[in-house]
Amino acid sequence: MHEITSILIDLFIIFTAAKIAGALFTRLKQPSIVGEVLAGILIGPYVLGWVGVPNESFIHLFGGDEASAHTALMLTLDVLAELGVILLLFFVGLETRVSELMKARGRALLVGILGILFPFAFGFAFMQLFGRTDLESAFVATAMVSTSIGITARVLGEIGVLHQREARIILGAAVVDDVLGLLLLSVVSSTAGGGVDIWQLLLTIIEVALFFIFVVLLGTRIVRRYSIRLERAPIQNAPLFVTLVVMLGFSALAGAIGLAAIIGAFLAGLMLSEAKERYGLERQAKPIYEFLVPFFFVVTGTKVDLTAFRDPQVLGLALGVTALAIVGKLVGGGLASIGLPTRSALVIGTGMTPRGEVGLVVASIGASFGVISGDAFSAVVFMSLATTLLAPPALVWLYRGRKAKGDESQKDSESRGSSHP
Repeated sequence: MHEITSILIDLFIIFTAAKIAGALFTRLKQPSIVGEVLAGILIGPYVLGWVGVPNESFIHLFGGDEASAHTALMLTLDVLAELGVILLLFFVGLETRVSELMKARGRALLVGILGILFPFAFGFAFMQLFGRTDLESAFVATAMVSTSIGITARVLGEIGVLHQREARIILGAAVVDDVLGLLLLSVVSSTAGGGVDIWQLLLTIIEVALFFIFVVLLGTRIVRRYSIRLERAPIQNAPLFVTLVVMLGFSALAGAIGLAAIIGAFLAGLMLSEAKERYGLERQAKPIYEFLVPFFFVVTGTKVDLTAFRDPQVLGLALGVTALAIVGKLVGGGLASIGLPTRSALVIGTGMTPRGEVGLVVASIGASFGVISGDAFSAVVFMSLATTLLAPPALVWLYRGRKAKGDESQKDSESRGSSHP
């Protein structure tokens, strides 16, 4: 039982550190996720080594193989982190009405497409200037395109703007971004494996289209029609039970057809949003949310090895990739937001900036194929972390600035009104 105790201690440290760091950053008027990610870096195996480092009893369980023990321990933490981000995106979907999301569909689609084209082009060209192979350049560029919906969604939720137009555009674009980014990853991965499988790519596109059509056109109607039967279901806490089943089922289905599980979770929430007020789904699932979601952000932080950046060449590569990843999203979001106020365009571009776990996943796949070198891998990790840390406070600042400007304009208007009775 000592092996289980080791895992429980890690979970205790992660959860406690997340709550303390989150509360501290909230008091500093910053998003709690910044504190949670930094807490992960601090307590992770590369700094204090409080978590992610198997003890002797756990290593003994794997016949003394420390590498296998470490892999197993991190897999346990990764499962909880994945459940956390699945629940996070489910809540985002739950708070988003299909009708509201569809209002931003044209703009969101354009933001998503341009938000992929520019970062990919910038990243590929930059890696080519460093003399890297086409395949390595393509993998790094692919890691730069997809947005981590989880990071932006948490910030937008914390500052209470999920129902504003920019937030709808960002979330809609991020879904497009993730789907197209995964299709791009499938092409690059197929090339690494010996060629592009066109038929498999077409099949994936069809599966994605059918998934979205089912949720938008049929799923919401099914919920409206049959949700009333939950009141007569002979199951304790039937609404919560059905909610969790649908969330996990959609997540598993998304993974089975080659999408990120978080897309399935988002669509599950979107489908059940029609019944959330009737059954208080958010209130019932909130305790589970508060427990699991912080694991995602802390575990992401534990995977950052700061010692790799002592090499000036690695640091230069990392800074270049990070700068272009940010500029690419700002340019893409800005061009797609022509006709909107400048600050709205900046909000949209900034909201598409964080890469979070998405960049790490792409880098890991590239490393598994042996096409990404150690310094390129470190650069992608740095980019994922930097964009994750920089975007939340930038979003908060942009929204605060707009609110302050609006309040000032309102005061001026009231002043002019009072001077002309």
